[in-house]
Amino acid sequence: MRTAFVEALVEVARTDPRVWLLTGDLGFSVLEPFAERFPERYVNVGVAEQNMVGIASGLAMAGKVVFTYSIANFATLRCLEQIRNDACYHDLPVKVVAVGAGLTYGSLGYTHHGLEDIPIMRALPRLAVIAPGDPVEAALAVRELVRWPGPAYLRLGKAGEPVVHRDGLAELPASKLILVREGRGPAILATGSMLPTAVDAANQLAGLGVDTAVYSVPWLKPFDAAAVATLARKHSLIHTLEEGQRSGGLGGLVAETPGGASAPRARLVRGGLDDLCLHEVVSQKAGREANGLGVEAIVEALRKGS
Repeated sequence: MRTAFVEALVEVARTDPRVWLLTGDLGFSVLEPFAERFPERYVNVGVAEQNMVGIASGLAMAGKVVFTYSIANFATLRCLEQIRNDACYHDLPVKVVAVGAGLTYGSLGYTHHGLEDIPIMRALPRLAVIAPGDPVEAALAVRELVRWPGPAYLRLGKAGEPVVHRDGLAELPASKLILVREGRGPAILATGSMLPTAVDAANQLAGLGVDTAVYSVPWLKPFDAAAVATLARKHSLIHTLEEGQRSGGLGGLVAETPGGASAPRARLVRGGLDDLCLHEVVSQKAGREANGLGVEAIVEALRKGS
């Protein structure tokens, strides 16, 4: 996803001189295409994320569209006050980009996990929240965010995420869910890098006779509550998937939706991590499997619940 992000950013910056990129001393071997093409619009602020958001907000006040870039926990938690007070309070076009969301950096331990970011960033006023499900959605998200008038949070994986939208996807309209796989049984709503896992699980379920729909939910704020209410009337079960804490994330959004979890036929299962700190140093794959986010666990949950 991060490669798709920087390629898309270079493309929009080519025709839009307002676009800037700031990094907190990260992104080496990734951000060079932008830095080499637009050196006057690229700044490595060093390990100083709070300053990075302050600089970005100042540039935004001068009419720029500024993307800040760091690992998920550093891009959000370390400079949360600055995002809130500088970018959100003044409704500025500062786009906070987090790479390595969820358990992507699992092997570096809890200090580098990005598990609480969705509920925290969702709570900030005026801040849009987008978690693309594959590289295609990531590239489209960049184009949407350049047009988005206010602050935003873009939550990315790291590298190697498979392309799900192989037939192409033309746009990523604000708040809209994206149908990835038709199905008349349960429906999986996946956000971020859980989308490929959702598709794999649905394909396995098809072999077991469970016709499962899959929807990508890149926009967590604004959120298409009306579409979710419709799905809750159409499907017997809604299973949300997110690589982050359940509390306040996608599952919480669906539960908060009027009619979303209480429609006559709908039952809600929220897939994600419990309210915990992971003390073990684990790979992303092992961390997912230990918390019910592996394909087999999802298949079993949906097979029993359908």
